[in-house]
Amino acid sequence: MMLPNAEPWTPAGLLQWAAGQYSPNVAIASSFGAEDVVLIDLAARVAPSIRIFTLDTHVLFPETYALIERVESHYDIRVERTETSPAATDGLWATDPDRCCQLRKVEPLRQKLATLQAWITGIRRDQSPARAHSRKLEWDAKFGLVKVNPLANWTSQQVWQYIHDHDVPYNPLHDRNYPSIGCTHCTRAVLPGEDARAGRWSGLAKTECGLHA
Repeated sequence: MMLPNAEPWTPAGLLQWAAGQYSPNVAIASSFGAEDVVLIDLAARVAPSIRIFTLDTHVLFPETYALIERVESHYDIRVERTETSPAATDGLWATDPDRCCQLRKVEPLRQKLATLQAWITGIRRDQSPARAHSRKLEWDAKFGLVKVNPLANWTSQQVWQYIHDHDVPYNPLHDRNYPSIGCTHCTRAVLPGEDARAGRWSGLAKTECGLHA
């Protein structure tokens, strides 16, 4: 698929373009991290037709569930919940974390994306080596639709500057050394000097759940 070169575009401009091209079949996939709440705030300002959904793995932090409700109230929106697979049993995160992610996140995401033409993510190039070559606008061959990454070239500092400038609701775990927040059993606070994603699947070679790999 031929897509325009979106690298010069601003996040707001890219969201407006995506809404114009794909609404109502475009949505922000939100785990309610710092980047995701920035996208939600931007969309509310410039492209309110864009839907928002989250993958409810049933083992998210209480702070994450509370933030979802706060965001819904703050922006007067409804966040679509995509439920985890019934096959994802308790304890699987310890015995087979890749399989756990597959059942709790990848398969539900695949089913959700099958109903869309484009999805929007908060990934940034400097988050991990696996994301370093992400384009602002690209074809997602894994899931078979357009992938929009409006914040691909942003830094963490830019994300937090936006949050503070616009009083965007965010997860309080970020203030307790959780720069990247996933499921309770697979996320810990990072220590001084550690990589921002060191708290995800700590002690394992695993660095991605499979959504963006």
